[in-house]
Amino acid sequence: MEVTPPAVARLAGERVDHRFKGLPPDAEGYTFGQLAAERRPLFTGGFTTPLLTLDSAALDHNLARLAGFTARHGLAFAPHGKTSMAPQLFARQLALGAWGITAATPAQVRVCRAFGVPRVFLANEVVDATALAWLSAELAADPGFRVIVYVDSVRGVELMDAALTHPLDVVVELGVAGGRTGVRDQATADQVADAVAASRHLRLTGVAGYEGGIPDRTPQTVRAWLDRLVGLARRFDAAGRFAGADEIVVSAGGSAWFDVVAEAFAAADGFSLPSLKLLRSGAYVTHDDGHYRQVTPYHHRLPEDGLRSALLLWAQVVSRPEPGRAYLNAGKRDLPHDLDLPLPRLIRSPDSPTPAPPPASPSPPSPTSTPSSPSPPPPPSTSATGSPSASPTPAPPSTNGRRSPWSTRTTR
Repeated sequence: MEVTPPAVARLAGERVDHRFKGLPPDAEGYTFGQLAAERRPLFTGGFTTPLLTLDSAALDHNLARLAGFTARHGLAFAPHGKTSMAPQLFARQLALGAWGITAATPAQVRVCRAFGVPRVFLANEVVDATALAWLSAELAADPGFRVIVYVDSVRGVELMDAALTHPLDVVVELGVAGGRTGVRDQATADQVADAVAASRHLRLTGVAGYEGGIPDRTPQTVRAWLDRLVGLARRFDAAGRFAGADEIVVSAGGSAWFDVVAEAFAAADGFSLPSLKLLRSGAYVTHDDGHYRQVTPYHHRLPEDGLRSALLLWAQVVSRPEPGRAYLNAGKRDLPHDLDLPLPRLIRSPDSPTPAPPPASPSPPSPTSTPSSPSPPPPPSTSATGSPSASPTPAPPSTNGRRSPWSTRTTR
């Protein structure tokens, strides 16, 4: 399965201009395809900092790792697109066998559709009448397009049914007390399923949820919740609630517990219809050196070679106004984060032509904040100042004439 090639190819025709941070000023007016074809060196090709880069080898590894995992465990895969919102990556995930792409909002579904993604799993209940009208029109215009949407309340079902003009497949979302969205108990799940059955436009086709919302997550609590999810599908099936569906969807899975999801879904058989066991991991694409490095199953539960951090942001030390303090030309706009601060990974200094890890220290260097102005972490080492040379050419100068880029990997 592939994303429409012309839609992705058109991105290479976009013109480089002031809207794109970090790209060479002398490439103004180039197309992205032309600039990429030049394969300019990172440090002497005219790029400016801060500059976010993507490690192609790590990316290739991560894409192949999860594609192989899902294939071996008999899972369909709808990787979460919100991680990158990059149609080129959607195309690669689909080419590696993904069933479709997961989205969090109707706006993200529109991006998927603009680039020809044929199947989208919308992992939220949608009650926006305008968005539902657009979904109806999209489904009516393209019989090959499929979208599956969460429902978790009777009122939500009523609002959706009132706004839709075309049949829509939905799954009842199972939640947990104290967690995110989703029904909390069997009685509520039955009420929502009854409302779907009474609607004009909705068709119940399965159950889904997100185990990452479980408080106090352990392999045991996650497995217990997944067993509840599979059990809910079985009860719905036994009650005939999937009448009219072509298959029964059972979906879960982020980037921290996909091994437990695979184990639980291996037992999800014996339904009255074919089943679609759908995993939705997303952060695996770029991984990180912080949160996900600690929680990935490859860290402590799977023996295979794990995922690799693929994002690297280069910034420069622009000031060292006092001992023990350095300022970078990167802040929250360049290093947004929702879990942990970015981590220093490589330094280019005048004494080392090749980027190298920060010197070992009792307390690993880390930023103290990422404000909207240049951020003030303790310096990774004294060699981080001065004129760096990197593999194998010098970096662009900083605003004070010293060349001192400092790189971090961000948590994603």
